[in-house]
Amino acid sequence: MQRFAACVEYDGAAFCGWQVQAGQRTVEGVLREALARVADQPTEPVCAGRTDSGVHAVGQIIHFDSPARRSARAWLLGTNGNLPDDVALRWVRPVPEHFHARYSALSRTYRYRILNRAARSALARGRAWWLHGALDRGAMQQATRYLLGEHDFSAFRAAGCQSHSPVRRLDALDVSSDGESVIVETTANAFLHHMVRNLVGLLVHVGRGESPPDWAAEVLKGRDRTRAPATAPAEGLYLQHVRYDPAFALPGPAPVRGQPVPL
Repeated sequence: MQRFAACVEYDGAAFCGWQVQAGQRTVEGVLREALARVADQPTEPVCAGRTDSGVHAVGQIIHFDSPARRSARAWLLGTNGNLPDDVALRWVRPVPEHFHARYSALSRTYRYRILNRAARSALARGRAWWLHGALDRGAMQQATRYLLGEHDFSAFRAAGCQSHSPVRRLDALDVSSDGESVIVETTANAFLHHMVRNLVGLLVHVGRGESPPDWAAEVLKGRDRTRAPATAPAEGLYLQHVRYDPAFALPGPAPVRGQPVPL
């Protein structure tokens, strides 16, 4: 039995999230089918982090086990040949049996794209959150400093979050510009359900001038989801990169520029 790791990218617009659901089109579902065709037997992929309906990935990591004697190149080409156009493997590598896509991960990085211009975009539809009112990027960046570090992020978790603990370590939270886009990038050891989208919702609230930057500290300290702004929509969110121990020798993160986001 050999264990393999693979990097998956997908456009989440037409998927009901990662996890298999009866009667629904999911990323896990189409991957299972494609891998099984290459292996000639059922093959179960395990992911680094389940993504919701409409959320995209540039660097989702999976692992799977198979007794089938296939090279990494055969897995890559064969699986991609059996996947729909909106999902693809970027690479496949053999890994030791103790590697686990979820539990071996040291951190996850997400990017959120906001199209900030007066006119809507036909090309960015489903791939960015369109906001026509100007955002104060400086105020948004100021708000991020109140959220960094290890905290109880109850104010930023979904009501249905199943995590046993609301405590997470937020290592980075940055706001930048890319042409007409405002980019929020964040890294943590792990994220609560809807945590990234709820963080973005707060930063946009501040960017619109509806609250001062230090209000972020008040929301965090309050630990009350009902006091925080609305959740940002799914279409702007991308799982960008998952970091592992260098000993596993996995390829680095995908380049930011040139990724398939037509903005």
